[in-house]
Amino acid sequence: MLEGWLDYHRQTLLLKCAGLTAEQLRTASVEPSGLTLLGLVRHLAEVEAWRFRENFAGEPVDYPYYTPDDPDADHDVSAADAEADFATFHREVALARAAVVGRSLDETFTEVGPKRRTFNLRWVYVHMIEEYARHNGHADLIRERIDGVVGE
Repeated sequence: MLEGWLDYHRQTLLLKCAGLTAEQLRTASVEPSGLTLLGLVRHLAEVEAWRFRENFAGEPVDYPYYTPDDPDADHDVSAADAEADFATFHREVALARAAVVGRSLDETFTEVGPKRRTFNLRWVYVHMIEEYARHNGHADLIRERIDGVVGE
């Protein structure tokens, strides 16, 4: 059920981006915000890697956008390649799925970083569903601003 709801939200994000040009995908929501659909795709690709692979599975992750000097680089889409960014998103989702195959929802891990909190895989799924749901709300408003399309 958790995987199903997460997939639903992953697909909703892609639906919000469907049929738009690269320029439209880089269109910011409303000033002063720089939030864009493409920025959300890039951000969620990195969140997939962070939560499922680096934290839960303990895999080393080479982030496509984040750097210590620019931790918010995922949202800077000024020179972004939309096609490459969607490929990165699909790759990170596939890698996230692979990282949890055969693993128990009760399996715990200690979060990477200064907080060092302990969570289980079930928490990751619930958190990711919440993360996507929140950002899909943003995506809905951005898409409506771009071309008036609303829904799902």
